[in-house]
Amino acid sequence: MEVRKELKILFWILVVFAAAFFLPLESARFNTAIVATLDLVKWYAREHVVLCLLPAFFIAGVIAVFVSQGSVLKYFGANANKWMSYTIASVSGTILAVCSCTILPLFSSIHKRGAGLGPAVAFLYSGPAINILAIILTARILGFEMGVARIIGAVVFSVVIGLIMSVIYRKEEKVKKEEQMNIVAPPEKRPLWQTSLHFFTLVLILVFANWGKPVADDTSSTWFYIWSYKWHITSILSMFLVYSLIYILKIKWYLVAGGVIVTAISGFLAANFIANATLAPIVPMLVAIASLSFITLYDKTDEDNKQWTIASWDFAKQIMPLLAIGVVIAGFLLGSHHDGISIQGVVPNEWVEWLVGGNSVASNFYASIIGAFMYFATLTEVPILQGLIASGMGKGPALALLLSGPALSLPNMLVIRSVMGTKKTLVYVVLVVIMSTLAGLFYGYFFG
Repeated sequence: MEVRKELKILFWILVVFAAAFFLPLESARFNTAIVATLDLVKWYAREHVVLCLLPAFFIAGVIAVFVSQGSVLKYFGANANKWMSYTIASVSGTILAVCSCTILPLFSSIHKRGAGLGPAVAFLYSGPAINILAIILTARILGFEMGVARIIGAVVFSVVIGLIMSVIYRKEEKVKKEEQMNIVAPPEKRPLWQTSLHFFTLVLILVFANWGKPVADDTSSTWFYIWSYKWHITSILSMFLVYSLIYILKIKWYLVAGGVIVTAISGFLAANFIANATLAPIVPMLVAIASLSFITLYDKTDEDNKQWTIASWDFAKQIMPLLAIGVVIAGFLLGSHHDGISIQGVVPNEWVEWLVGGNSVASNFYASIIGAFMYFATLTEVPILQGLIASGMGKGPALALLLSGPALSLPNMLVIRSVMGTKKTLVYVVLVVIMSTLAGLFYGYFFG
């Protein structure tokens, strides 16, 4: 046994040595892929970690601590009304407006609280796939038919994939159903409207803090108007959060006031001394999150307030390393595509454009695979697709990519595997790819 252990260590030493020895530094493609990886990592850290992921962890913490298990079981449990649970799960994306990575802590939270596999998977798919902002942008830039096809496909996919998963793993679901029949839910600690107000305040802060910039020539739409005032709206919502912390969570008012003052000062300093408009909002958001963590961890009135931050931290520890690994791999293989910047990975862009041309079974399948593994931040898939269509991509493969891309990504898969296990994750990914391929074929046949 000891010899096998030592041989295993030797094997990995040799692997690392060989990788270092044969590094193709003379290859332009390899060096470009390294640049693309670093560019994607930098962009992801600036655009998504502070403004997107950290608030999502706190929202997941709310589900884990403040939303009673009885409520989760009532709406998503194995014994819940199927019509109600799948309906709620399948349209959740219109409210959340998150990407494939931001949905993960929320999915992990309801899964741990006892949600049935089918509704949980429907929620996992619909969160990023039915993002109402992305649907609107799709309709405006890629055509009304594409926008309608995307929303119909995403709603149908979330329900069908969830139902198929529940049928495939019906034995496990039967055991869960029997276990949950014997669970006696404790009484609610506070009225449902209070928990809902706290939860949706955080959700709306997440949505408006990440409201995407409209296309360059769009200066008169409601979208542009909201984007222009998104930080004013976020500040107003933050006042609702202050109310919630004091009057719902019963945290001492002077602790909350201290957090507000420190955050306001940091916002003033950032606005006046940080020229980069993208980086400036990160400072007050970081300070606000740090302040919220401090006042909840040191709150003495209710142990749940402390557990909220601890639960959020647990989600961060579980998910962040896997996302980081996934972003690095995705950047190296498929490159970095954002804000008008396109840097090739090891897989050349020309290959992608060649593979997804026309409306064959193969082109739709390849588009689904590419979408499943490439990382798309919220709204970025639309301008990327616009460029691919201009390069010859068929309408069917475009829809296939729209249905698989936002809901899946390599970082997303790594985290799902840690929650559901390898087999369930593979089944989920295969179902998304197959259904995206079929939807693309159908759409391309009638509208291509």
